[in-house]
Amino acid sequence: MTLLHIDSSADTADDSVSRRLTGLFARTWRAHNGTAAYRRRDLTADPVPPLGPAYAALGRRVEREGFVPPAKVPALIENAAEEREWELTRPLITELLAADTVLLGVPMYNFSVPASLKAWIDRVTFPGAYADPDTGERLLRDTRVVVVMARGGGYGPGTPREHHDFQTPYLKAYFGSQGVAPDNLHLIAAELTLVGLLPHLDGLEGPAADSLTRARAAVTALAVA
Repeated sequence: MTLLHIDSSADTADDSVSRRLTGLFARTWRAHNGTAAYRRRDLTADPVPPLGPAYAALGRRVEREGFVPPAKVPALIENAAEEREWELTRPLITELLAADTVLLGVPMYNFSVPASLKAWIDRVTFPGAYADPDTGERLLRDTRVVVVMARGGGYGPGTPREHHDFQTPYLKAYFGSQGVAPDNLHLIAAELTLVGLLPHLDGLEGPAADSLTRARAAVTALAVA
């Protein structure tokens, strides 16, 4: 078993709810799985560079060749800039394909995901990387993805800002498009995390505590499943 743990919060562990929850998952998972492989990537401490023109050029060439697998991409590289883009990209693809479970810490920034995570998504989503070139079989079909989301306010069903949540549908659509089976995608949200800081959230301490308790319980249960 292999766990790939990715955090994208700009806050430190002391201030970040998503980091604390992914930390709980990782500790529980590692205690349960003993010497299983564990890989952590902090997208704030070690950001993934945004895509450049050479990435786009190489990607289009791969598409024209019929979505060749990653092992054959180097033969299509034409210059140093494309080689550099591939050097930044291939390890991320390899890392993702090797993971049995992918754990993502995703705070809500401006109703969606942090730019650091979007940069990782853009780079790792290279044409042809997640499908068998001969059969079309989705290579991430058995990968379990656990997304731990933290929202400063309330965005759950029936709340005034329910339709401002572009985080959940985006992540569902993205991982679904990459072949992750619906039953393998788990999204957990801790809401009202800014209670105590923002005056307009005064009086919501109870629901905030309940949301965090439910999130901790869900994270723990998934870590030992």
